[in-house]
Amino acid sequence: MNDLIIDVSNSEVVIALMNDKRLVELHREKSNTDFSVGDIYLGRVKKVMAGLNAAFVDVGYEKDAFLHYFDLGPNVASLNKFTGMVQAGRQKTSELSQFKLENEIPKDGKISQVVKSDQQILIQIAKEPISSKGPRITSEISLAGRYIVLIPFADKVNVSQKIKSTEERERLRKLIQSIKQKNFGVIVRTVAEGKSVADLDADLTDLMNKWKTCVEELTKSQPPKRVLGELNRTSSILRDLLNNSFNSIHINDQTLFNETKEYLQTIAPDKEKILKFYKQGTVPIFDHFGIDRQIKALFGKNVNMKSGAYLIVEHTEALHVIDVNSGNRAKSSNTQEANALEVNIEAAIEVARQLRLRDMGGIIVVDFIDLHSAENRKLLFQKLRDEMRLDRAKHTILPPSKFGLIQITRERVRPEMSVQTSEKCPSCGGTGEIQPAILMMDQIENNLRYLIKEQNEKNITLCVHPFIEAYLTRGFFSIRRRLAMKFGGKINVRPVSSYHFMEYHFLNKSEDEIKV
Repeated sequence: MNDLIIDVSNSEVVIALMNDKRLVELHREKSNTDFSVGDIYLGRVKKVMAGLNAAFVDVGYEKDAFLHYFDLGPNVASLNKFTGMVQAGRQKTSELSQFKLENEIPKDGKISQVVKSDQQILIQIAKEPISSKGPRITSEISLAGRYIVLIPFADKVNVSQKIKSTEERERLRKLIQSIKQKNFGVIVRTVAEGKSVADLDADLTDLMNKWKTCVEELTKSQPPKRVLGELNRTSSILRDLLNNSFNSIHINDQTLFNETKEYLQTIAPDKEKILKFYKQGTVPIFDHFGIDRQIKALFGKNVNMKSGAYLIVEHTEALHVIDVNSGNRAKSSNTQEANALEVNIEAAIEVARQLRLRDMGGIIVVDFIDLHSAENRKLLFQKLRDEMRLDRAKHTILPPSKFGLIQITRERVRPEMSVQTSEKCPSCGGTGEIQPAILMMDQIENNLRYLIKEQNEKNITLCVHPFIEAYLTRGFFSIRRRLAMKFGGKINVRPVSSYHFMEYHFLNKSEDEIKV
């Protein structure tokens, strides 16, 4: 049984997906987040890179978004023509039945033949900004619904391969063909299996209304501008995962509770009764459901399993490495091979869970305990594949190598989930030494100079230990006032009693921490 627990604070929404009381997914969504996967933007091409066969597009992020030729989509010429006509006022409607489609672009063409510098282009976020990279984008626009995905400027109907029944696939294909508009393509999702024409038509109508909203916003937009936002993370999880296995949804914020209730009434009215409002009392919602304890146990370098075996998870710049250790596990079987297989099977379940939980992407190498039997290696490989079927991210698993390593590639479209589970000494940072206080004051002054002069932050809050706050603010012509006059910005000093003596942080006017 699945449970969704949602903790809402001023700065973020944290979503925990539980399966049989075990944490399997954790999502953090900043309040008012831009550049989420699925958002549609009107961007401006800044630079066309012929050598990369790609372009950099300004979508309003601090770094330009990357658009490769393969991400243009075959119907980008029709999209560019439509965008230009809408902005020029020659296309008054979002319907495409009277719109003449352009020829599809060749698969091996050059991006310089399709887009030009300073051109306005409609794009969709495919990967959120990660680390030092800007967002990855595509111009193959798609709008995802509960049962179908709508693709403007295409005209094909495709049905999910996971629907095995040939009769059902053909029924869905004919049904969609009969209700969809011309020049709109549709992908039928797996959850549409067995659904009636009324359900599919309602989903299609909702997506057509979204496309209409997007076009209406496009008529009055100048790049860079978001013209259509994706669902919030809670609604998108419900859209993709909600089924009969969901037991409850608990939310501790009245506004999000009302939004989710309204969305449930749209996609699954029979599930509205599982939605429950958690009144925040003395016990926070994550403590009440035992989620905080699981987070601390699951996000560390060492992940313990019930049998006494454990995983060691290491993250590097190039890949992730997971090592399986038998630890102090009680050997219940007679042979070393049988014990190794039991540990590896348990580890395979936990590895699949960890990949979803941490949203690890790229290359993952798992070093299982050596198995000498080819049949046992095959059993382990099949078990890992079975467990990974629950993972919605695209992934590929290779059979064990001759060294006993299993390699996994997993798509990552959002920054990896990271939770700090260990603490260093707050004063020395684990070194055993602290710097002189006079050097800390020099660092604070240098950081303030950089933030105000170089980063143009004109309203800064400096959070420090109360003793340091008193030192900075005492007297009429205080150090705080002198620094504010020197650098030409507003500097507030806030005492925080929980800070250690040498700790300080900078906040901007929105109360978000500034990393220096």
